[in-house]
Amino acid sequence: MEWIAQAALGAALGELLLGRRLGNRALAWGALFGLLPGLDVLAYPLLREARELWWHRGPSHSLPVLAAISYAAACGLERLWKREKIGRAEAWTAVFVILAAHVLLDCLGVRGAAVLWPLPGRVALDLLPATDFALAAPLVITTLRTAFLPPAAAKKSRSKKPPPPSKRRRLCWWGIGLAAGYVLLAIGMKSLVRRDFQADLARRGVTAGRRMEAPTPYNILLWRAVADRGDDFWVGYRSVFDPREIPVRWTIYPKRAAALAKVADLRETKILTTLADGWWLARPDVRGAWLGDLRQCEARTWDTRKGRVDSRLIRAWIVAAGAKREPLLRVTPTSGEDFAKRLARRIFGNREEWEANPRLAGVPGSLPEALEVRE
Repeated sequence: MEWIAQAALGAALGELLLGRRLGNRALAWGALFGLLPGLDVLAYPLLREARELWWHRGPSHSLPVLAAISYAAACGLERLWKREKIGRAEAWTAVFVILAAHVLLDCLGVRGAAVLWPLPGRVALDLLPATDFALAAPLVITTLRTAFLPPAAAKKSRSKKPPPPSKRRRLCWWGIGLAAGYVLLAIGMKSLVRRDFQADLARRGVTAGRRMEAPTPYNILLWRAVADRGDDFWVGYRSVFDPREIPVRWTIYPKRAAALAKVADLRETKILTTLADGWWLARPDVRGAWLGDLRQCEARTWDTRKGRVDSRLIRAWIVAAGAKREPLLRVTPTSGEDFAKRLARRIFGNREEWEANPRLAGVPGSLPEALEVRE
């Protein structure tokens, strides 16, 4: 869905910036440039796991690189669009705006993008889930409808007033406006639950060095908070429909950073810990260490007979010390078949089906680890 939303947004911007002279070609060029920063995936077969993680949403998403790509593209497009009288500056502006829109969508998620590369760090606003149909739908529908409308004919007029927007342009503005409104709604939802998380921790007299909130998969109604307490993380869930008097049920994940001792000097370990921005857990492993990124909602499976829920971090790796070929092995978990149903019920207040006696599972070679809970 990320790629679909980025292509649709690029197409809509292409129509708004170039549609009067290029017609449907503006949609096609916009969709192409809307996908361009994400084509770094084509290099993945040539890269090791750690280098792939570093490259994904890395330099290709930085403002200096986007500006250079836009200039190189504009030099060629100026000649290609000579008949349409589109100059280099106008072509550069259009390409840069579309590329920057792609990066902005990436920044709305948890993993973010290296917007300021070569400076360290990534920009992540933690506003939208990775798969969000509500964001993509208005962009896709309006751009598809636009493609079937006839291009607006250029009319000569002596009037100094700008011509009224065509139906094609109005449709694209509607799509972008609805998507922007959805992002503003997500900001409001996050502000609401952030206040509730803060109030719950304050009531308990608990302080956290830092805290993050991000939506659960497919929605912006149920949010997940992670509070950094130094030696452990507190993870809790809050729906926008939860009454304020209902306390958050916090699950405590010990960090156990010492488990990385055998592999701390490896480049792969340094890349993982840097990309996770400190939101990681570690556990010992016979090959080196297991490391998991705690920023995204974990995969969950339930054992209803024993009232347990096993949490598996969806971004986790084994760092193998002394491996000759690939020292980084991805661990890919799956959720239970009823994950989506339980998630939907939790949004509307059914806490019992979502929250049970938690265990950290999915660490190869280790039994599930019982986790402490604060009601």
